[in-house]
Amino acid sequence: MPLIVFGVLAVLALAVLPQLWVRSVLLRHSAPRPAFPGTGGEFARHLLDGMQLGHVKVEETEQGDHYHPIAKALRLKAEHFHGKSLTAIVIAAHEVGHAMQDATGYAPLKTRTRLAPFVDYIHTAGSVVLVAMSVLGVVLRHPAVAALGIAVMVLMNISIVILHAVTLPVEFDASFKRALPVLRDGHYLEDKDLAAAQHILSAAAYTYVAAALMSLLNIARWIRR
Repeated sequence: MPLIVFGVLAVLALAVLPQLWVRSVLLRHSAPRPAFPGTGGEFARHLLDGMQLGHVKVEETEQGDHYHPIAKALRLKAEHFHGKSLTAIVIAAHEVGHAMQDATGYAPLKTRTRLAPFVDYIHTAGSVVLVAMSVLGVVLRHPAVAALGIAVMVLMNISIVILHAVTLPVEFDASFKRALPVLRDGHYLEDKDLAAAQHILSAAAYTYVAAALMSLLNIARWIRR
């Protein structure tokens, strides 16, 4: 029993600690910096216009920072859209990195863009099947119904893991091959801020590592059941 408990705690640590690290990094550098000439939203607009990407919209969102390749929209949370913190500026540069990928036809981003609607479909269909299984389970009281429901849950979580695995190289490219060179070579940040900017860019990319680990934890839990 102690070994089982240790294993569960180890898996939980692997899944939860990356999320806590990401949040702590972003929060650590979220203090306002009045010396910055503009907000995260304004900085994103400045970079996009300088790259002849004026068709890309910069918008505020409540759904998390992201670039939408279909809508051609770069979306930032309120604290990053209106904020003048180091986190706001660096996150804006990271999302501009995705717009650069889109403009240059970066293949992994194209793959992720095609895969995302398919994963959404799996989740929508899976949710419907799970509701139907719960009703059938009450009526039929057969273990096969429960087994099918578990199989659907595993499939839904596997699809998320696959999507995040495809997303990771896209995120690291946007952070370290696009955003960081722009921030460094454009002299948008002082040298003393570059190390912190690298930490923020790592956190932006590792968000998907944390999400993938949580999905793997869910898969293990449902397989065990």
